[in-house]
Amino acid sequence: MSSVSLPPREPNPLTTAPVWPITSSRSGVTVPLIANCGQPDRQDGICCKELKADERTLIDPDVVRDVVIGLSDGLTVPFALTAGLSSLGESKLVVLGGVAELIAGAISMGIGGFLASQSERDHYRYLRHQTAARVIRSCDGEMEREVANVLEPVGVDEKTCKSVAQCLMEVELQKHGSVHPRDEETALRWSGEVGITAFLLKFGLGMEEVPNRRLYISAFTIGMGYLIGGLIPLLPYFFIPRAHIALIYSSIITGIILLIFGAVKAHVTGAGVGTTGYIYGAISTLLVGGIAAGAAFSIVKLLEG
Repeated sequence: MSSVSLPPREPNPLTTAPVWPITSSRSGVTVPLIANCGQPDRQDGICCKELKADERTLIDPDVVRDVVIGLSDGLTVPFALTAGLSSLGESKLVVLGGVAELIAGAISMGIGGFLASQSERDHYRYLRHQTAARVIRSCDGEMEREVANVLEPVGVDEKTCKSVAQCLMEVELQKHGSVHPRDEETALRWSGEVGITAFLLKFGLGMEEVPNRRLYISAFTIGMGYLIGGLIPLLPYFFIPRAHIALIYSSIITGIILLIFGAVKAHVTGAGVGTTGYIYGAISTLLVGGIAAGAAFSIVKLLEG
């Protein structure tokens, strides 16, 4: 009885490891570039993908920006208002005026954040439509020149730029089954996702699609940041009946919070490298916030005469 050789077993994508050693890939099997790994050739035996574990993941810079805007305004504007109202003598009046301004300011800041993100989204969509229409009508040479304008400054040679441009054009137009201008409407829908249009927008203009949820996140983050930040200088007036005494505690608490806020901001943005980075972030935030609050307070006092 002769044995029958079984056909070679193909790798199961569900069980195959996501990293393929370059030196031991099977013949006839095309390994994706993003899955290649030179671990067997490294002396330390560490895969380069594992080095990313040493990097600290930072918070979304858009969220950090919104938090900084909300907290900064919340710590300075209500402080200046309550400081000006403290000359009335009673903390009750300061609290009433401060709470009214705080609520109105938080709503206003939230609406402003929403409208700003909405404008950014609409502007991107307009540019995407215009760029996609221009790509459909342009020749290959023009697209190669535009890709070269983006890649050559970072060291990519002309031959590679042309190859990249051709690849992007094929990816953008292949899905439609035709590259004829009559397919423009279909091409515009696809070009918003991949292809040379997305490349020119992202790397040429530095713009990306703004998700719809970003509008609501920005509004909530800025509004809540203003509300929380504004409550801090207002707290002493809730417990101390004499406004001029509460002002002293409000100034001290606001200064401490500005120092803490500066250090935390340096940490989440990656600027806090070593003790010096945290100290610089804390002191710079205190100085900027203190100058803004002091200027506002001085103007209020000047207007009071």
